[in-house]
Amino acid sequence: MAMGIPALAFLVSLTASIPWCFCAFTPADNYLIDCGSPTDTTIGSRSFVADLSLSSTLTTPENILASTTRSPGASSPASALYQTARVFTGPSSYSLSIKAQGRHFIRLYFFPFAYGSYNLTAAAFTVSTQDLALLNNFRSNSSSMKEFLVNIARDTLILSFAPSGRSSSLAFVNAIEVVSAPDDLIIDRAQTVRMQSYQGLSAQAFETIYHLNVGGQELLPDADVLWRSWDADLRFLMDATSTETSNFSGGLNFLEGEATEESAPSIVYATARELVLTNTSDTMINMTWKLKVDAGFSYLMRFHFCDIVSLAADELYFDVSVGNWHILTDFDLSSILHRELAAPYFVDFVIKASDTPDELSISVTPSALSFVRNGILNGLEILKMNFSVGSVIVVPPPPSGSKKNSGIVAGSVIGSVAIFVVASVVLLVVLRRRKTRSKKPVDSIGTAFFSEKNGQFSYRFPLVELQGATNNFDDSLLIGFGGFGRVYKGVLRNSTKIAVKRGNSVHNQGLKEFHTEIELLSQLRHRHLVCLIGFCDEKNEMILVYEYMESGTLKRHLYGLDLPPLSWKQRLEICIGAGRGIHYLHTSSTKAIIHRDVKSANILLDENLLAKVSDFGLSRTGQELDQSHVSTEVKGSFGYLDPEYIRTQRLTEKSDVYSFGVVLLEVLCGRPAVDPSLSIEDINLAEWGMKWLEKGELQRIVDLRIAETMSSASLRKFGETIEHCLADCGIARPTMAEVVLNLEHALKLHLHDAGISEIDSTVRIAETSPMVQGIEADGGLSLHNTNEIEDESLLFSLRV
Repeated sequence: MAMGIPALAFLVSLTASIPWCFCAFTPADNYLIDCGSPTDTTIGSRSFVADLSLSSTLTTPENILASTTRSPGASSPASALYQTARVFTGPSSYSLSIKAQGRHFIRLYFFPFAYGSYNLTAAAFTVSTQDLALLNNFRSNSSSMKEFLVNIARDTLILSFAPSGRSSSLAFVNAIEVVSAPDDLIIDRAQTVRMQSYQGLSAQAFETIYHLNVGGQELLPDADVLWRSWDADLRFLMDATSTETSNFSGGLNFLEGEATEESAPSIVYATARELVLTNTSDTMINMTWKLKVDAGFSYLMRFHFCDIVSLAADELYFDVSVGNWHILTDFDLSSILHRELAAPYFVDFVIKASDTPDELSISVTPSALSFVRNGILNGLEILKMNFSVGSVIVVPPPPSGSKKNSGIVAGSVIGSVAIFVVASVVLLVVLRRRKTRSKKPVDSIGTAFFSEKNGQFSYRFPLVELQGATNNFDDSLLIGFGGFGRVYKGVLRNSTKIAVKRGNSVHNQGLKEFHTEIELLSQLRHRHLVCLIGFCDEKNEMILVYEYMESGTLKRHLYGLDLPPLSWKQRLEICIGAGRGIHYLHTSSTKAIIHRDVKSANILLDENLLAKVSDFGLSRTGQELDQSHVSTEVKGSFGYLDPEYIRTQRLTEKSDVYSFGVVLLEVLCGRPAVDPSLSIEDINLAEWGMKWLEKGELQRIVDLRIAETMSSASLRKFGETIEHCLADCGIARPTMAEVVLNLEHALKLHLHDAGISEIDSTVRIAETSPMVQGIEADGGLSLHNTNEIEDESLLFSLRV
């Protein structure tokens, strides 16, 4: 799942309505009732009143007071409440005056035991208010507490208990809480796991399924200003060995407009579970919780975060998934919370009934953008939502009642019918539109059709549209060509510029490359990868449509054309951007994507010289990362091919690193990877460049157009990076993450020596604590205190 800047703004708005308040919440209504007890009972700091003293609130005071000496089993903070019960042989209710209408917690305590001739383990009953059935045909075989969060819009709450069915059936309850809650505890809007907007939460009723203190211990109600109980998460965790717990002893940084102590107890935010820190590219590392739920219901999921693990801002990026849905991608708390640390924050997501399995799988994984493979979670809440079915349903009104009630019923029925009619009309329109998608364009100018290909969605362009956009593939619009075919500049009818790659019908590998490009780019979205807009496969054509890159290839800016030379700063920024794109390919999924044709002609530049990697026709998806290689027929471009790959036919991510090292040499020297006009010993750029590197005379081969503008320290760091990338054995080469770190350091050295502000750079660099330790073996890379800090459009780059 992808998250762009609009999604970030939406998430920030979710918590904007939370009041900035640190004072303890004082409930207007606070009924604590120990049912069936002759005396009051103290639990922690709260006193539960014997319901004998509230007998006037009971509709049938002759109901049975039961007591037991039997232990309620597992240790429980409410164990004293389970010693007595109120038993009902027929419909009965508690009537409670409501001082302040609005959100209330209703908590019901149950512990079945035998009392005389009454066996409470056999009891089956319904518990309801005037508006909601909280429990339907409920049975209890152990001690339990059911918590509901409901809106009470009446001056009196009638809490009813009714045995189900048989005349011999019973109902019972051991204790009751009816306590006011902040009305804004639930925010009206959220996003679904499918990243669609969801509105109307403030009117919903909820049943608590889980409050989890992730990374911490069980919390009793006294630890929560709203008296919620929080379970430890460990028993729901699939593999604790990949995690560690963190505890924060400092003061939390509650920010105005964000989470408060009412959102979750401070101790929830002061503890966390985090991934075991590692600087490897092992994207399999994760922490996953499995949580049983009732399938077919909608749920509100609230994720609590507080960065108590970072030493500085901009260090922590991670992803969060629910099942197969990526709900938070490249998630950066620092960016959302104004670069503050230890600042509590939460975000809500809804999973609809049609998507809910019987077990929710929730995972935290490292972001592909981060070189420290880490992620955190502090707390998690799962609340079942009221969809008028199951355990929380609308109670039918009694057959007879006042005219006022009849009006309410009639209004509800009319409203329900109206909703049904509107929903039916909308459904018919949607179905009709889907049916005609193969005949009608989906965008405003009729250029694209939406079709499914290999499980991914891409736009299918009609051939006539692309012929019009390119003046029937006029050679005057030709902007590039290669083994696959020719590339034309095009302009759609809405004035959008596009690049159109038309496959060569005689190219033997064309169909395979065509499918590879669509499959890969349909799944990938990154600031430094060229975006695939769509394709066309009419009349045996193989056409790919991309975003248009105004400044063309990096190759054309380095040599062969009469263009102004790129400055050293521009060259470094282009290399960093391209390196980030390749790093994303290597780490964005559980299977590494190896580009296999990294070269300066496949690095494109937009109007601002932002670099984007292109041409994925030869790319391959590697096997699982715990396997070391992929055996494959050698493919690539002469001059860029990894010599180890040629020798062994074993393709790894380090093959891309080698090719990128050749690109770095091109950038430094301003000459092609292969130049047949030179002598035999100088034809190959990599061999020629390494010869001068080994002599320690790198300055002898620098592009003369920029030689006087480079700092010696920046050049030295850049040269070290090239030397390691071009190591003969893949194991001695750095990862792309390490390459980018060193390039960033080279840029920082240049900016410092040139007296240029980092604000003037298109690459954001921040000094932080060391994130990756130097590699000492085999002449490995010496890494510095730098950290990749993307701007927000990259941090929240979209992924399909």
